[in-house]
Amino acid sequence: MLPVRPPIVFSPAGTRPFTASPCVATVGNFDGVHLGHAAIVQRLVEMARRLGLPAVVLTFDPHPAVILRPEAAPRPLTTPARRAELLLGLGVDAVFVQPVDEQFMAIEAEDFYRKLLRERLGVRGLVEGIDFRFGAGRRGTIDMLADLCRGDGVELAVVGPVEHGDEPVSSSRLRRLIAAGGVAAANSMLTAPYRCTGSVIEGAKRGRTLGFPTANLGGLATLVPGQGVYAGRVTVAPGADAWPAAVHIGPNVSFGETAVSVEAHLVGFEGDLYGRTLHVDFLERLRETRRFASVAELTQQLTDDVQRAQAVSGQPANSSTPRSRHAT
Repeated sequence: MLPVRPPIVFSPAGTRPFTASPCVATVGNFDGVHLGHAAIVQRLVEMARRLGLPAVVLTFDPHPAVILRPEAAPRPLTTPARRAELLLGLGVDAVFVQPVDEQFMAIEAEDFYRKLLRERLGVRGLVEGIDFRFGAGRRGTIDMLADLCRGDGVELAVVGPVEHGDEPVSSSRLRRLIAAGGVAAANSMLTAPYRCTGSVIEGAKRGRTLGFPTANLGGLATLVPGQGVYAGRVTVAPGADAWPAAVHIGPNVSFGETAVSVEAHLVGFEGDLYGRTLHVDFLERLRETRRFASVAELTQQLTDDVQRAQAVSGQPANSSTPRSRHAT
């Protein structure tokens, strides 16, 4: 048996304990679940249906780079639960999230294939990207995998990169865009709008005095977009309708602050959000942050921001902006 912890399994019915089953699988980080990942999943589902087996994605938490080079590890684009949600939405039957530690990263490529993929998961077919690497030191290549599969009679499909704008779609490319505020460009390469999830914490409560109360978010586990004001949609409860929102990221420089905060004004929402978990989908960057000469000038800009955010979110801007009572 492998001396590693079994994965957590996400299925359409929710999380459940790990159970081995013959399957068709793909292995990777799948961070962000972008168009390149979607192409792999499409081939995976096609092969699984043809072979009459479940389509399974094996992914990792944390990202292996956190173990190998923590000082340079990339900020994740998705939490494991969000990644599983997006992958299940593409048609897979289960997502296995494998806990990663030093012991796991020391598994040699041949053992990764034979003990993890063949014995534990019971793979009968595999679908991978052309640059797939596996095992300790990333020694396993797609050519090695092909040889191992050929010897066991395991079907292997290799999927080439997906290009967007004459450049391959990749998680690193998406990170650069999002960090620079280019969420609209990133969304064109993602299978769903870029999302950050956080809990509502107490803020300066300045927004309510301006007529634009905001929910101040903390505990954000994923990459936060670059500073600016964004149009977004915010989901307050699972399965509930999303609210159009204007989201500010950065310090409130007009009031002399230097600490970066993430604050969302949910247009038309009324209620108490303290302690609640909010899912913020970023749609488009509206403007950069800047200092305003007066409260009146700031209030006029906030009014414009909210109207533009409503329009981007697909809801018409109103001449009178609804006020909410959820301010932080």
